Amino acid sequence: QVQLVESGGGLVQPGGSLRLSCVGSGFIPGDYSIAWFRQVPGKERDGVSYISRSDGRTYYADSVKGRFTMLRRSSQNAAYLQMDSLKPEETALYCCAIGIISGSDYYTWSHPGNWKYWGQGTQVTVSS
Repeated sequence: QVQLVESGGGLVQPGGSLRLSCVGSGFIPGDYSIAWFRQVPGKERDGVSYISRSDGRTYYADSVKGRFTMLRRSSQNAAYLQMDSLKPEETALYCCAIGIISGSDYYTWSHPGNWKYWGQGTQVTVSS
């Protein structure tokens, strides 16, 4: 049974930082790409970042490039999202997901339907 459990969310001031964790079980890390998405109530999930299983490269949405860093530790079956210079509009539920997606095209990897398993998410609130 595949499980993904996120943690690390919380309340942070604008300009602050948070580090999210996603710990997986029930699957072989090398078989899947892994991604972070975020969702605001009433809106579609937005792709934030993903690490491709095929080449190990990391891809980011334009809105987070230079501020967010995604890492994967396959030995721990975990992925992390370091978020710096956070903005109030980035308040959202952050979820990790795994799937067999690959490639650099943002519209492909950021489509939620292309990801097979999802965690429940961790809430990030950016507010003063």
